[in-house]
Amino acid sequence: MTESPASFPALNYTTARFLTSAPTLAQCPEDSGTEVAFAGRSNAGKSSAINALTQQKALARTSRTPGRTQLINYFGLMNGTSQRLVDLPGYGYAKVPEAVKLEWQHHLADYLRGRNTLRGLVLLMDVRHPLTEFDQMMLGFADKRDMPVHILLTKADKLKKGPANASLQKVRSQLREWEDLVSVQLFSALKKTA
Repeated sequence: MTESPASFPALNYTTARFLTSAPTLAQCPEDSGTEVAFAGRSNAGKSSAINALTQQKALARTSRTPGRTQLINYFGLMNGTSQRLVDLPGYGYAKVPEAVKLEWQHHLADYLRGRNTLRGLVLLMDVRHPLTEFDQMMLGFADKRDMPVHILLTKADKLKKGPANASLQKVRSQLREWEDLVSVQLFSALKKTA
């Protein structure tokens, strides 16, 4: 597995600006251009990763309470093209009613199956708890669409170097069958290290 997928579109992330939020696929912006979506459990640090990647402190809203991202949030890259980053609702951990979780999962599945402009997925997993059932479901969606996935094993600063590297190697080993589509790396938004 490579460190970064060669098939991801080249993007200038630092030009990102908030565009809009949509509760459903039907309310998303026009399905044209190129999108890279960020997905992960509610406490995986998606918003923090987007802020670190774009070198902006508050582009994506962060919270101490998991599950605050409840809409599909779009960030446009202001480079004369229709390239977008998409912050998807988190799954799994959020302390919200079960009916709300199921509705989020339904909209997430609609987006992943039905969005033609989606060209790549950045899947965030807590380095201490990778490859949950939901993570594997996301990989399944990407596999069906033959879409590249880059996995960020977040919160790498919470582990010492040896255990963090052991988790990285374990994930790479478990995903060997998808090595043509999947790449993986350690990541810490706090320390801005990858």
